[in-house]
Amino acid sequence: MEIFGLIGLLLALYAIYNVLTSGATTGAKIGWTIGLVLLPILGFIVWLIAGPRGGKRVIA
Repeated sequence: MEIFGLIGLLLALYAIYNVLTSGATTGAKIGWTIGLVLLPILGFIVWLIAGPRGGKRVIA
């Protein structure tokens, strides 16, 4: 059963990385990260459906 916990952790870490590297606002990044840390499996599923997309950041 521990393998499912490890898989859930890896999925949550993947989602957090994608949130932090997305072009979303700072507030949205903080909100998504907190949600993914507190509820990793449910947060990952919600992130897949409604999370910020990984568009390229424009540095001006």
